[in-house]
Amino acid sequence: MKGPRVTTVLFRRAPYATAALAALAALTLGGCDSDADPKSASATGPSVLVPGKPGEANRTLSAQDAEEQRADDDSPNSADVSYARMMIEHHSQALELTELAPQRAESEQLKALAERIAAAQGPEIDAMKAWLKAYRQSEKSDDHEHAAMPGMATEAQLDKLRAAKGTAFDQLFLTLMITHHEGAITMATDVKGQGNNVRIEEMADDVVAQQTSEIDRMRDML
Repeated sequence: MKGPRVTTVLFRRAPYATAALAALAALTLGGCDSDADPKSASATGPSVLVPGKPGEANRTLSAQDAEEQRADDDSPNSADVSYARMMIEHHSQALELTELAPQRAESEQLKALAERIAAAQGPEIDAMKAWLKAYRQSEKSDDHEHAAMPGMATEAQLDKLRAAKGTAFDQLFLTLMITHHEGAITMATDVKGQGNNVRIEEMADDVVAQQTSEIDRMRDML
């Protein structure tokens, strides 16, 4: 008697939970009857549970059909849209922080870093706004999706930074910006697992690469 044959199909942009369901749904049992037709299983192949778009039910497809569909369809899902909206606001706060550096920072190295951060994140905001416009999505949502954005500085922290100057400003700026960058990386990593759009995935990759490098630089400056 043959044991169970398990075929796992991974989706590059499938949500974590549905990726696990896909692997579970791909479980197919080999024939226990020695008289069973050996071609029957290979002809149909393992089935795969494919997550539907927002509001749509999941579907079961063959592994080949599921892979072809994944390659052909990168239409945005709710995770892609939410990421673009939230990252616009997240980046905007980073620009608020960097705008304070020229007049309040002591370190010329920090001033240069703040300038580089602004130069990178300003165009990224424009790119995400253009992406939302291309897919006819508003820049803001009516719900409270932004409330849980990781890494955002509080109003009290912003007020304290605005009042600081010299080395006190430098230390607080670096502390807040490191936390801010770590939050952006968390958001980018999440959308890479939950989203479906190639352009959003590319922008998330850029955030991870750029801000990881900047975190290392800022930690060296503390």
